[in-house]
Amino acid sequence: PYYVSINQNLYLEAYLHSSDPLLQLFLDTCVASPSPTPHNFTTKSYTIIENGCVKDPTYTKYSSPHRHIVRFRFNAFQFIQSNPEVYLQCKLAVCRAYDYSSRCYKGCVHRSKREASS
Repeated sequence: PYYVSINQNLYLEAYLHSSDPLLQLFLDTCVASPSPTPHNFTTKSYTIIENGCVKDPTYTKYSSPHRHIVRFRFNAFQFIQSNPEVYLQCKLAVCRAYDYSSRCYKGCVHRSKREASS
């Protein structure tokens, strides 16, 4: 566990351990939840970034000297009902560097919602 106070900046780094210098990381989605089980991330959760789109106004991406490292921060927060623990689950994409059709180069992807038929 990592202990932080409310509104304190929380700094994170994801690192791809690979000998291939032409791979790069992309932070696709990060969700926080008071529960450690993955299926609970859809019920009572807080989205920080989704499909590459920033949802939390305190989120900041930092530059990195390497393509295989992703660095970012956001402010620590507390869930309603004063849950003492918050779990973070992030989905990252691994892409070939300079593949401009890959997920890493698409950035924020707005997914359209389906219309309900009458």
